Amino acid sequence: MIRIIFALTVSVLFAGNVPAAGSTDPTPILNLADAEKLALQNHPQIAAANYRALAAQEVVKQTRAGFFPTLNAYGNAVGAENEDARIMAGGINNPSIYDRVAGGLAVNLLLFDFGHTANLTASSKFQAQAERQNANATRENVLLQVDVNYFSTLQAQAVQRVAQQTVDTRQLLLDQVSVLASNKLKSELDVSFARVAVQESKLLLQKARNNAEDALASLSTALGYHEPRPLRLAQPAEPVFMATNDVSELVETALAGRPELLSLRHQHTAAQRFAKSQSEARLPVVSAVGMIGDSPSHDSHLPDNYEVGSIQLSLPLFAGGLYLARQHEAELKAQADKELVRALENIIVRDVHIAWLNVNTALEQHRTTEQLVRNAGEAYELAAARYKIGSSSIVELSQAQLSLTSAQITDANARYNVLIQQARLHYEIGALR
Repeated sequence: MIRIIFALTVSVLFAGNVPAAGSTDPTPILNLADAEKLALQNHPQIAAANYRALAAQEVVKQTRAGFFPTLNAYGNAVGAENEDARIMAGGINNPSIYDRVAGGLAVNLLLFDFGHTANLTASSKFQAQAERQNANATRENVLLQVDVNYFSTLQAQAVQRVAQQTVDTRQLLLDQVSVLASNKLKSELDVSFARVAVQESKLLLQKARNNAEDALASLSTALGYHEPRPLRLAQPAEPVFMATNDVSELVETALAGRPELLSLRHQHTAAQRFAKSQSEARLPVVSAVGMIGDSPSHDSHLPDNYEVGSIQLSLPLFAGGLYLARQHEAELKAQADKELVRALENIIVRDVHIAWLNVNTALEQHRTTEQLVRNAGEAYELAAARYKIGSSSIVELSQAQLSLTSAQITDANARYNVLIQQARLHYEIGALR
């Protein structure tokens, strides 16, 4: 009898999603790997993170463009009423007061700026790398939500199956007691107790169904769906803890691979390079400038065409402290990013320790609940036998039923809690991607 009860418990927890023979349910069974793949394709947060990473790559192109020449085309059509206007305010010898129709090209090429543009480009590259790591962090967060909601849904469905089994068992007992009472072999009090037990189990079933629907809705959202979808989930493998019991190895893995930390480190490096570029903004800039053009119609004072080239040196002498303030601002922000890296490292070390402890605790609880189910099954078997021969009351049997149901629900919660805590640990060490 004990083996039968235990087998029923195992079947309730692990075999509830196997379709019956001849089932025509068109909904495909979704395993965890397929659910993760689906979320990576559908989830809007992942799409947004990918777009931000692509946008950061465009910023790299923008800053790198400073190394290439700029080429501009110009065209002018000018009509002047008075040639003497060239000596008026706005220019000492301004050729724009001459009649002409002209067009030309101008090219400008940066030759040397003491690394200002190079450091700006490097800063933007590190920012792009930070955005890529932010995209990875978003993917890991989405995968964590998928895993947690997947296991939570299976957990809620397992509890629902326990509740349904409880309703069936107590309804059977009520039917049996009612027949015995009609034959004057049991009292009406026993019937009343059995009826109360049935109603209590129905309340438990209603709550379990609601929780299962809630879990499915949350899973649908984690998968990137706009509305809840009907889903049939495959049972995962038995929970097996990671091979290492050394939490220091997990901490090292997390510090080396957590995308949030890698992103912040890239941001710190980007801030350092940007600060260096701001310090170089006060240094001279050497550029090559060239122009060429033609004027098919012009005043007699102007030539038919022109070409000119020069080397241009620009040096900011005074800007009211603007450049120095920009440099100090960038350096202070770089220092702030450095402290944020250190703070996040401390948080990651803490979270890995907590997640590792939670996994071990969940495993111990699962082993305990398995024993609890066996003990509750033995107690229920004994109470049922005693009630059958009339040596105990239905109150004792009802209490044994309640203890068995509670043990089965606790065991279902404990089993899937192991999987949930393992998923959280994998997330904390950056191993979900």
